[in-house]
Amino acid sequence: MNITELCRMQPPDKCKRGFTLIELLVVIAIIALLIGILLPSLGKARATAQQIAAAANERGVAQANAAYNSSNKDYIPPSYVYGAEKTGFKWSAQDQQTSNPTAVNGYVHWSMAIFDGDSTAGEAFESPAVTNGGAPRTNPGSNPDDWEPAQRDELSQRQGSNSALPQDRQLARVAFAGNGAIFPRNKFGSAPGSRLNRLVKDSEIWNASKTILLCEIYDSGFSWESLRPPSGGDDAFLIKSHRPVQPFGADGDYSDTAIYNAPSYPGGNGPARYRYQSTDPDDGELTEKDKDKGDGSMLERGLDMAGQTHSGKGNFCFVDGHVETMTTIETVEKRLWGDKYYSITGDNRIEKASRSN
Repeated sequence: MNITELCRMQPPDKCKRGFTLIELLVVIAIIALLIGILLPSLGKARATAQQIAAAANERGVAQANAAYNSSNKDYIPPSYVYGAEKTGFKWSAQDQQTSNPTAVNGYVHWSMAIFDGDSTAGEAFESPAVTNGGAPRTNPGSNPDDWEPAQRDELSQRQGSNSALPQDRQLARVAFAGNGAIFPRNKFGSAPGSRLNRLVKDSEIWNASKTILLCEIYDSGFSWESLRPPSGGDDAFLIKSHRPVQPFGADGDYSDTAIYNAPSYPGGNGPARYRYQSTDPDDGELTEKDKDKGDGSMLERGLDMAGQTHSGKGNFCFVDGHVETMTTIETVEKRLWGDKYYSITGDNRIEKASRSN
């Protein structure tokens, strides 16, 4: 009796033929093929969702900044200042020197200032596309979750220290930084040169729809290496997330001495010699290949901080609140960081680099 005859003698539910090995392998191959086809699409969809979420958060930050401006005589907040106390938001102009006179007080950062000190507004400054949603505070405080591996604060306290101080008045994670030509640094009392920082009014900014207000911070993928000072030593373990993006150098030099001592043009009547870097490869000033080095053509506090998280591009939010996605090189070629270094005293209209654009 063969299998067919045996099946005819059995009730229908007693004679079920299973998959052969070949059929099973075919099914597995089809499933694997479908996964191979779908995974790239799912990855792209996920990346697009992250980009949209980051852009939405940037717009929210821009709106909160506008609300802050309207409540503070149209002034844009400083990116950071030295705190007058260990807690709270008080600061004094005379304390804003070339170094912090009371390091244990930490920084007061604009991320909390625009939300009236509400630390629960943290997600507004975060991006799902970067490590832990954003860079940690420069001085994170006592919560180990707020630190990155091997990070030190500015009093050289290693992760896990029992001391809560210094703890910056800054949201625990920040994925965005302000345009340093608009958001002044803390040097209102003294600076390493003849110029000082100054508060900027929103109404001063020319062409709001063509001037970047804030951007994503570049995530190097290794404990925010892009925000670490290049000097080495203990400083190499700092993560300087309180700083703004400094888009302009003085004749290509991003050092504090050069920026705060930038001279006027010959004759003394023209603007200071701040300018966009050249994007001409022959000049070797601004090239994407130097992006992850933290040195070379894009120096400390320069455009190396600007993020390119989304397939080599980043979200850039403008003063009028709209967001565009592009490369850092494009922002320079289109002169989108402004036509004036607003946050520094003096006549600081920006010239073009001699061989760019």
